[in-house]
Amino acid sequence: MILRAFTEAAGPMKLSELSNRVGIAASQLHPYMVSFRNTGLVEQVEGTQYALGPFALELGLARLRNQDAYMETIRRVPELAEETGLMVAIAVWGQHGTTIVYVHDSPRRIHSYVKPGNIFELGITATGRLFAAFLPTEATEDRITAEFAAHNNHDVHSFGITEEWFRARVREIREMGYEITADIPIPGVSAVAAPVYDHTGALQLSVTVIGPSRLTDLNRDGPVVTSLLEFTRNLSSDLGYGGGNQRHIS
Repeated sequence: MILRAFTEAAGPMKLSELSNRVGIAASQLHPYMVSFRNTGLVEQVEGTQYALGPFALELGLARLRNQDAYMETIRRVPELAEETGLMVAIAVWGQHGTTIVYVHDSPRRIHSYVKPGNIFELGITATGRLFAAFLPTEATEDRITAEFAAHNNHDVHSFGITEEWFRARVREIREMGYEITADIPIPGVSAVAAPVYDHTGALQLSVTVIGPSRLTDLNRDGPVVTSLLEFTRNLSSDLGYGGGNQRHIS
């Protein structure tokens, strides 16, 4: 119950907030928090607030390793990274949205914030918009609305991304089958993201190629997009996806 409250929270919580969520007095919660901190399930941040710790991420990744789509993607990703010469990241849809779960680094070092556990916003990242396009609407709608309703969301507003543009772009992504970003959200860094489906046509994860903008050809017929789409199509096919039945429209 206590750990589930952390997965459902929007961010770190004070002990009093956690107490209200789970209906347990703060004095009774404290011994649990000490135990969770000792095991790495929870960590104390910003002084008096608590959040899920590094071991919680390890547990989540351990569960993913037992899933065919994740394991097969991990096995093949080095080939894609070698072929493109760029960083490759795998993301899944988690409790807090688009979550990076694996990164294969590139020999071409780039200034990037991409690491396992990072949450990518839907509005400004290729990976986030891909999930908005190919997941059922009910899975993403609340988070989309919240992103654009937050007037203090510096990223979305500073890049001039409106909700109207975003929703139109999502429709385009469904037609294209992939998404790109150039110099957003990090100047000098570009990305291409594509989906991996299972035998039912459900989106299992995304594969994103990330690199310096000057070395990342974003043209559909260019080597980066071509290699990524071939990679994800072959992977989806081997997972039993026959094409044409993606379950992204609700």
